[in-house]
Amino acid sequence: MNANRHCPHHDHANAPARTHPAPTPGKPAVPRAVSWPVPIGIAAQRAGISARMVRHYESLGLVKGVGRTDSGYRQYTEADVHALQFIRRSRDLGFSMEEIADLLGLWHDRSRASSQVKRIAQQHIDDLSERIASMQAMQRTLQTLVSCCQGNDRPDCPILDDLAAGHGEPGSSSPKRKTLPNK
Repeated sequence: MNANRHCPHHDHANAPARTHPAPTPGKPAVPRAVSWPVPIGIAAQRAGISARMVRHYESLGLVKGVGRTDSGYRQYTEADVHALQFIRRSRDLGFSMEEIADLLGLWHDRSRASSQVKRIAQQHIDDLSERIASMQAMQRTLQTLVSCCQGNDRPDCPILDDLAAGHGEPGSSSPKRKTLPNK
């Protein structure tokens, strides 16, 4: 029995055929056959990011050793593009640049222990859970404030009163009723 059968990336027998994205109107389709290395525009397109982000990731040291033509233009190998796709997917999942740097290092280290990768991913899940809880608290506070607001032609507004009161710790979203006197 395959221990990884529940993981979508380990079910190669039932994996859908890889397809290329549909061309964007006004932009050329992604070429199927590529002569490596490629310029930044093609590397960015194949990675699904902008050329600006490619340069940014390179400046952060996430993509290293990018070749240059005699004229100074960047030239990206297939491995560089694969790393850019790795970075894009990591960003899609909300990992920080520091976490991505660590994950890239582990990805390139064939002697890594998967426990190191799992620890980073679990810490990210924990951070996401904290942020979700904080956002839910903000949502509850705003829902309470909105339900207290008459939303009519009168100037009284508990939402503005709460914002003006400036109470709570920075980042706190617990509702504390304090109103300003009417003038």
